[in-house]
Amino acid sequence: MKQTLRSRRFVAFAAALAILAAPVAAEARAGKGGSVGSRGARTYSAPPATNTAPGVANPMERSATPAPGVQRPAAPMGAPAARPGLLSGRGGFFGGLMGGLLGAGLIGMLLGNGFLGGMAGFASILGLLLQVLLVVFLARLAFRWFQRRQQPALAGAGGPMRRESTDWPQRPAGSAGGGLGGYGAAPAAAAYGAQRAERRDDVGIVQDDYAAFERILTGVQEAYGREDVQGLRMLATPEMTGYFAEEIEQNAQRGVVNRISGVRLLQGDLAESWRENGAEYATVALRFALRDWTLDRASGRVVDGDADRDTEATEVWTFRRVPRGPWLLAAIQQA
Repeated sequence: MKQTLRSRRFVAFAAALAILAAPVAAEARAGKGGSVGSRGARTYSAPPATNTAPGVANPMERSATPAPGVQRPAAPMGAPAARPGLLSGRGGFFGGLMGGLLGAGLIGMLLGNGFLGGMAGFASILGLLLQVLLVVFLARLAFRWFQRRQQPALAGAGGPMRRESTDWPQRPAGSAGGGLGGYGAAPAAAAYGAQRAERRDDVGIVQDDYAAFERILTGVQEAYGREDVQGLRMLATPEMTGYFAEEIEQNAQRGVVNRISGVRLLQGDLAESWRENGAEYATVALRFALRDWTLDRASGRVVDGDADRDTEATEVWTFRRVPRGPWLLAAIQQA
């Protein structure tokens, strides 16, 4: 009887470790649904809320910009980005740990040992540590939830700024498509002038800039779907290109390829623009549609997504340029 009980505990413990080691499902498309990149000195500050993204954008999970108070050597330009750390977001150890905690608890209850209870010796200590980590995780989750509930209501220099109408120049009635592009400068100038007093627009974003943002959105997604790293270098900073190249390489190692087509901007808002250290930045909320699916490289079989169905996403993209130079994608945050 005792031997059987020990065997059951060993099986439960092994199953929990297997769940802990299993990869966390990630979204496809460029960026894979994470928050990565650099926004200069504002990398770890929340961008202002907009009509398109009224909530608080997710904090940066991976960036070449050191967090305040953290000293680390700068990565070489164009080098692949470092993998997520212990407390990073999707794909990090903490993301997988949550699945392991729940898996261990459920298995324990099914075997009649309670939630992570009933194990002796080392297994008992491990169960206690897992329960402590679970409490810490839930406390952090609750803290972030309350923080997000309160932060959009803030105003002024450090908080989101709400607006009654969209900042993005509106397409005239009867025009094809959505968002921006393909229309005259007069409506753009009118929308820009009407909203300028309400925006944090230190650069002075105009029609040509909006058109460039839309081209980059479409170009980045389509180049990513073609696994065209060289094309991505023409549209994104070396840091962002490194992230995209790493994701493409990970897909290759898994034997899959992510295809993307039909990218359409549905709505956009300028959140803020500013100048810093000889460069100009613009952070924009984007809601867009695309067809996003994943194929098995060997057989061509669809393993995720749907090539015949549009999906929508809302993200906050930051663009960077040197004066008179082209805009480049510098960061993506989930809204």
